[in-house]
Amino acid sequence: MFKKKECVAMLLAGGQGSRLYALTEKTAKPAVSFGGKYRIIDFPLSNCINSGVDTVGVLTQYQPLVLNDYVGNGLPWDLDRAIGGVKILPPYQGKNGADWYKGTANAIYQNMQFIDMYSPDYVIILSGDHIYRMNYNKMLQYHKKMNADCTIAVIDVPIEEASRFGIMSVDDEGKIFKFAEKPKNPDSTKASMGIYIFSKDCLFKYLTEDAADPKSSNDFGKNIIPAMLANGQRMYAYSFSGYWKDVGTIDSLWEANMDLLGEEPALSLNDESWRIFSRHSAHSPQYVGPDAEIKNSSITEGCDIYGTVRNSVLGSGVTVMPGAEVIDSVIMDDCVIGAGAKVCYSILDSGVKVGSGATVGKDRAEAKGIAVIGTGIIVPDNSAVADGAMINNSDDLVKEA
Repeated sequence: MFKKKECVAMLLAGGQGSRLYALTEKTAKPAVSFGGKYRIIDFPLSNCINSGVDTVGVLTQYQPLVLNDYVGNGLPWDLDRAIGGVKILPPYQGKNGADWYKGTANAIYQNMQFIDMYSPDYVIILSGDHIYRMNYNKMLQYHKKMNADCTIAVIDVPIEEASRFGIMSVDDEGKIFKFAEKPKNPDSTKASMGIYIFSKDCLFKYLTEDAADPKSSNDFGKNIIPAMLANGQRMYAYSFSGYWKDVGTIDSLWEANMDLLGEEPALSLNDESWRIFSRHSAHSPQYVGPDAEIKNSSITEGCDIYGTVRNSVLGSGVTVMPGAEVIDSVIMDDCVIGAGAKVCYSILDSGVKVGSGATVGKDRAEAKGIAVIGTGIIVPDNSAVADGAMINNSDDLVKEA
């Protein structure tokens, strides 16, 4: 018999992340590196434990190996619990056969038995591709205060960007009376953050009905939320005003990394009262050579810097050789930037080797896009990778040259 939990969190981490191109060729999007020593999934997992939510199901599907290994038993997030803790939930063989998760709602539907083991009163649904710090307990208290069936976290966005989001229209007390998925002419600026709290019985009712509908896309935004709204369920918007970024694209991932830089960064991860935990390997301190130049950059432990680094975020174990330049770039773990090489306005996945004298990308002011190189790629000496290039394998380098 499992101990009853008031609230269980379900973290959707199975998306393909196709808009991150080379970075998700071999890795699930939530396992993509961020900020030098984190991965994207660190943020919702840390939010859970900081909020007092100690039972989390992580729903995986696409390229799950790195993510499964990274989450492990949940120890870094204090989620290695005998009762509750973190559990990896891949699609599995049931009595009616094996099914891939068809959509966000179907993924939760297939795991209702897991939720029921803890007999929770509430279920919080989270996405695995957002960078933010948020107290879910405050949102839960609001949900209970409003006697809501469903509460949706919202953030105000500029009206010109509202058509990119699911938009909520609310009355004076926060009750949702209209929801539009990516409306062409939005009449509100309250954008869904993809964070939902449901009263469990109501959630199960709508998931079951949705699963029985062969025409459904089995999606929360497209199906579950509109159905609940149409039936007059009590649905409320919970306003969030802190930093939040959907890092589902190359541009947004780069921007979120850059938000860590500067004297007053838009995103500071140094708040000890709300720590972001990670499974980060111990490294020796950074080494900065006598001729090195570092400006407005984040350099993680284990880096050896002999060249120039400006406006960049470097993961652990990165080496920047003499005469090399790294500018406006995100360099993930264990990369080597060869002597005299230049990397501009780029994202390099872990283990990339840029040969001596090679160039990757172009100065940001001139570039047509961010250059991206996938994990373990070796860029030959004196070669060039064009601005905006997406390099998944060595054959792509031949085309670029």
